[in-house]
Amino acid sequence: MLSAILVMILLGVVLGAILGYASIKFKVEGNPMVKKVGAVLPQTQCGQCGYAGCGPYAEAVARGEAAPNLCVPGGDAVAKNLADLLGVEFQPVGGGEGAGPKPRQVAFIDENNCIGCTACIKACPVDAIVGASKLMHTVLPDRCTGCELCVPACPVDCISMVPLEESIANWKWRYPVIEIKKAA
Repeated sequence: MLSAILVMILLGVVLGAILGYASIKFKVEGNPMVKKVGAVLPQTQCGQCGYAGCGPYAEAVARGEAAPNLCVPGGDAVAKNLADLLGVEFQPVGGGEGAGPKPRQVAFIDENNCIGCTACIKACPVDAIVGASKLMHTVLPDRCTGCELCVPACPVDCISMVPLEESIANWKWRYPVIEIKKAA
């Protein structure tokens, strides 16, 4: 009986040493820039950037395949942080050719038509929608990122996106976009 226990302990130590050596020998290094870019993104997984979520977008930005100004919920603050991290020139969100920045929008639920199905609550990645089953729901505008994931989830189309009115509390200075031309 004692010999069986000793054999099992010895087998555990040997296999543990083999696994430890294999984990060091076959360690896979990822791109450290992906983690840094992912830490800057808001992690709402909304898909407004054209990628399936913040992870694939971070990988594309780190590889240089995507512009750092595509994150709509993060806004200009995230775009500026990404531009600083990558060492590229800052461009405002939506600041492509002839396009101005998209105004910040929040979801609005028409409470007269809401049936209380909770589909929008399940779709919201930041828990900005409150309510209970079979009761009307409402949106907390200060938590809503404007990702629009709740709009297609609603079976009765009672959710719409409305622009957030600018006030002293939420007004942001618009960065001027000046084209820098190369000297001839």
